[in-house]
Amino acid sequence: MTILVLGGTGKTGRRVADRLTARGLSVRVGSRSATPSFAWEDRSTWPAALEGVTAAYVSYYPDLAFPGAYDDVKAFTELAVRSGVRRLVLLSGRGEPEAQASERTVQESGAEWTIVRCSWFMQNFSEGFILEPVRAGVIALPAADVPEPFVDADDIADVAAAALAGDGGHAGQVYELTGPRLLTFAQAAEELAAAVGRPVVFTRVTPEDYVAGAVAHGVPREEAEGLSALFTGILDGRNASVADGVPRALGRPARDFVDFARANAHRFR
Repeated sequence: MTILVLGGTGKTGRRVADRLTARGLSVRVGSRSATPSFAWEDRSTWPAALEGVTAAYVSYYPDLAFPGAYDDVKAFTELAVRSGVRRLVLLSGRGEPEAQASERTVQESGAEWTIVRCSWFMQNFSEGFILEPVRAGVIALPAADVPEPFVDADDIADVAAAALAGDGGHAGQVYELTGPRLLTFAQAAEELAAAVGRPVVFTRVTPEDYVAGAVAHGVPREEAEGLSALFTGILDGRNASVADGVPRALGRPARDFVDFARANAHRFR
């Protein structure tokens, strides 16, 4: 079978693709730079990307909570099933009503499905928009002082790859993936500081100041405003609990933030 991995160059997608390739499975990366190319905003690219595909990892950029995401995921899911895709794995967001609407689309598609519903990625600190602030020693975000069970993208990829490969027991499952404990952003900054051996602090800023700073560093305004809305909307305590998705899916504990910080200390320097 051929497995399409959307966002195949992103945080979770490239990890999923690597794991499937290591199993000897045929993988097609869905990205603008791939051949055939895939872009969420250009539906004309979808049919070629789906040709001959029997399973797909569906990750939406920038996030399922963004405007237009539901319509895109619904249209893609319907096309995928018409094109012969029999298995869908959706990367979803924990505590996001908009994301759960997309989940229902996948669940009602007629294909075999698995939902991986995730909290904030640890890798946002090491590969994403928080990396440069960590290197500078000040993480300035419009996030409240509430704990979050940060999840390792490697755990997400392990679960998604197992479901896509057809390992038993994952069809029809909704996995809430979190780390094994809760941390506020201030506590996460302290653990990053301990890993790199220099100060890293968290400071709370207004949504307006965050958007202005992100735009000044090259982030498109629409994306910056969407991220700000996620920080102020989702980080309100609704996800301040640890879920059992990783051990339930993989039979092992979720990776801890301290191990992530130590393993990625070289990036923060």
